Amino acid sequence: MAGVLDSVDSRTQLAGHNRLELLLFKLQGKQLYGINVFKVQEVIRCPKLTRMPKSNNKVVGVAHLRQRTIPVIDLGLAISNDPIKDRENSFVIVTEYNRFIQGFMVAGVDRITNMNWKDILPPPKGSGLESYLTAVTHLENEMIEIIDVERVFADIMGSNEEVSDDALEAASNFNEEKPRHVLVVDDSSVARNQVKRVLKKVGIECTLANDGQEGLELLEKWVEDGTPLGDKIALIISDIEMPRMDGYTLTTKIRKDPRMQGIYVMLHTSLSGVFNNNMVEKVGANHFIPKFKPNELAHTVINIINNKDPAEGIEELADE
Repeated sequence: MAGVLDSVDSRTQLAGHNRLELLLFKLQGKQLYGINVFKVQEVIRCPKLTRMPKSNNKVVGVAHLRQRTIPVIDLGLAISNDPIKDRENSFVIVTEYNRFIQGFMVAGVDRITNMNWKDILPPPKGSGLESYLTAVTHLENEMIEIIDVERVFADIMGSNEEVSDDALEAASNFNEEKPRHVLVVDDSSVARNQVKRVLKKVGIECTLANDGQEGLELLEKWVEDGTPLGDKIALIISDIEMPRMDGYTLTTKIRKDPRMQGIYVMLHTSLSGVFNNNMVEKVGANHFIPKFKPNELAHTVINIINNKDPAEGIEELADE
C-alpha cells in the first residue's frame, strides 16, 4: 500500500478540476470509509505502541516513526465507540491535519479510488448532529462514508478558540470602508462554527455555507440585484475539500463571473503543504492559511479588511 501512495505528486493534477482521490478503509464489519489521499503520508502495519498516561482513551498510544513520535487514534473507538479488536493485524494511516502529524488505526485498507466532487454528497438527513460524517458517496453499489476529521480532533484534542489582546486591539481600528462581514464555506459544522466564534470575538459577522455549491448559489443571489459584492462582504473564507463542489472549483467559478470581480478569496483548510500554495495561484485565490490557529485566523482577516498584507505580524503570534 505504501507504494500506491508514492505517486501523490501526479495526483495534484486532479485539484482544480473538482476531483479527488480517496483512500478507502474499514473499521469493523464491511462498511467502507474514505479519506483524501492528499492528507495521507503513508500506510503501515500497526507498529509497537507506547501508552501515554492520562491521555484520551481514544488515543491508544504513540508510535516512533522516522525519528518522530506521533499519537495513534483508534478511529473506530473515536467515531462509534467500537474499538479495533485485532490490533496486531491492524493498519495505521499516517496523516497530516491542521499542522499536526497523527495516525489513525483502522482494521484494514481497501484501495484508492478517483472520484468527482459532484458525486460526494452531504450526509443523509437524519444522521443527526452527533454524526461524524462529513459526506458520503457510492462506488460499485456500496456507500462510502467520509469522516469529519475536524470533529474527531475537536472531541479528542479539544480546540482553542481564544484570541489575543493584540487581535482585539487591531479590531478596534477597522477600515470603515469595508463591511465587517465574511462568507465562510466549509462542509464541517465544527470548522464553520469555530471560524464564526473566533471572528465574532473581533467584531466580524459571518454567513455560513455548507459546501462550495451552496456558497456559489448564495453569492449569485447576492449579486442578482446589481449590488457590488464588496458592499456585502469583505472576503470569502473557503475550505478546499467539500462535497458537490470543492474550494478550488468555487474559486475558479468566482473568478470567471464578472459580477464577482475583485472579491477577496482566502482558502482555509486542514490540507497543508507547498501544494496548496501553488494551487492558490493556479485557481486565482488571494491567500491560503492552514487550519486552525485562532489568532492567525483573526489577524489575517483583520489585515485583509484593513488592506494590509495578510501575513503582517503573523510570525510574532504564539498560538499554542
